[in-house]
Amino acid sequence: MKEDQNLVTRQKRTKKRKMRKRRIIFLILFLLIVGATTFSIVQYRSGLKLAKKSEQPIKEEEIEFVADEKTEKITNYLIIGIDTRGEEQSRSDTMMVLSWNKEKKSLKLVSFMRDIYADIPGYESYKLNTAYYLGGVQLLKDTLNNMFEVPIHHYAIIDFKSFESLIDILAPDGIEIDVDRDMSANIGVSLKQGVQKLNGKELLGYARFRYDAKSDFGRVERQQKVIEALKDELLSPSNIPNLPKLVGAAQGYITSDLSTNEELKTVLGVVAGGNMEIEKFRIPVDGTYTTAKYRHAGEVLEIDVEANKQQLHEFLQLEEE
Repeated sequence: MKEDQNLVTRQKRTKKRKMRKRRIIFLILFLLIVGATTFSIVQYRSGLKLAKKSEQPIKEEEIEFVADEKTEKITNYLIIGIDTRGEEQSRSDTMMVLSWNKEKKSLKLVSFMRDIYADIPGYESYKLNTAYYLGGVQLLKDTLNNMFEVPIHHYAIIDFKSFESLIDILAPDGIEIDVDRDMSANIGVSLKQGVQKLNGKELLGYARFRYDAKSDFGRVERQQKVIEALKDELLSPSNIPNLPKLVGAAQGYITSDLSTNEELKTVLGVVAGGNMEIEKFRIPVDGTYTTAKYRHAGEVLEIDVEANKQQLHEFLQLEEE
């Protein structure tokens, strides 16, 4: 009888010890979650506060933008890089479409050369980057719609000074780039050939350099290379602590039709897709353009619109929608 009582006592003690361990584990997990959440909120607010010190290139409420009809599989983001330099109007220095195929979990990046001789709705034909100068996001979107029949669902405008700040938040130690040659002409920094880590100002200078034999074509290649490096940095596990501050800063540094929740959802969706490669494309495609010169527009790229539209649709797999 006594042995039975001892057995029951031991079982009760064992059960209590297990319950204590579970409570301790639960408490630790709870504290970790609370700590992580608190850290994220503090970092987000820190980024937001930092960005408020800098004016957005354009206020969102001042922008006309009518999104194309959304699809289930593909979402296209029009990315516009500008250099305001204190001016109210500026041409778009960078024009890209980032296409996210949620079904196939793939990212595709299309760069549009700024010297494309474009049929701008309501205006005389000019270089493509003039569309943004004349009518902002909507006119640039309409021009791309009309020429290439590519749907645009969201937009993001980033000024080059803001780009520098965001890079320094995302990667305080710099982003690794293989600089293909020495470069310094008109980019505000001096870069040497070789693999190195570049801060925001240096990375922007690298992306903007075009004073070599490839001219603007080489510049587009470097811009795409920078986007690939940014994607890798964004998805790096070591950078997870920097993301809340980055998202907060983006609210002030980037003008976009996306809300904070949509931005987070997009980032998390890309992260969930794993280590995705970015497939890159350029308009115009090799062999589909010639150079020309007009008094009102200067030197331009005259392109075979139909040939470029067909190849663009094949690249983005738009016909599969």
